[in-house]
Amino acid sequence: MEERWKPSVTVAAVIERDGSFLLVEEHTSEGLKLNNPAGHLDPGESPQQGVVREALEETGCIFTPTHLLGVYLSRFHRPSTHEDVTYVRFAFAGTVSDPAPGWVLDQGIVRTLWMTPEEIRASVDRHRSPLVLRCIEDYLAGRSYPLDVVSTDPTVFAPEIKTA
Repeated sequence: MEERWKPSVTVAAVIERDGSFLLVEEHTSEGLKLNNPAGHLDPGESPQQGVVREALEETGCIFTPTHLLGVYLSRFHRPSTHEDVTYVRFAFAGTVSDPAPGWVLDQGIVRTLWMTPEEIRASVDRHRSPLVLRCIEDYLAGRSYPLDVVSTDPTVFAPEIKTA
């Protein structure tokens, strides 16, 4: 029997304030890259919970999702390891608090920065993924879906079932 294909599920926060977007600069195996506050969905959490957690870990800010921007599928070949990964990204737009004083950013995150759409478009070669700009362009185009379009069944929150 062939092994089942399992894409990596990620969540991303698109945060705009006064015409600029909050991004993170992070170390990757391909060098220093720019990304939306984003990361992998953890077991036992909904996409909305995951994006709140990831935004906090990477920015020190409390993210409040207001709407879903979209669900994106992308594929990435990692040159350093020859790994071929497909990602499913749930991107949410919303607002953030100011950073918590003294917050230590997640491992690998160098800093947070606010960039205009023009600055983001001019830095495409530094983006971690083509979805960084795609999500921002969708935000600027007015894409908006209600949060309840993503539902999480209660079984996700149940304890793991061990089998013999």
